Amino acid sequence: MLRLPETLNAWGSSKFGDVFKQEVEKLDGQHLPLQQGLAASSHVTDRPIQVMILGVAEEPECIRVRAGIFYTGVIAGCNCADDPSPIDEQNEYCVVLIDIDRTTAESTVSLLKD
Repeated sequence: MLRLPETLNAWGSSKFGDVFKQEVEKLDGQHLPLQQGLAASSHVTDRPIQVMILGVAEEPECIRVRAGIFYTGVIAGCNCADDPSPIDEQNEYCVVLIDIDRTTAESTVSLLKD
């Protein structure tokens, strides 16, 4: 289960945005729908991601954050010696909605269409 306790603790402070970005950027990629958000490649790389907050809303039971994620992907080939396609990283971007439970910090992530 995805939890963002540092972000929840920072809610209402001037540090909320920075704490949210740092905590999400440290997440293992399995917690984010990066593979489903690919547009120019076929496989997400292990390179670090960058997060940009697009909007925040306070709901009775959760803090709802709309965020853009910048990351990279590659077009996976066969990796044969005679494969003419170079391994070239492609810049990728997707928008997610992260709902943070105000009591437990348990969070859900949904991929949004731009």
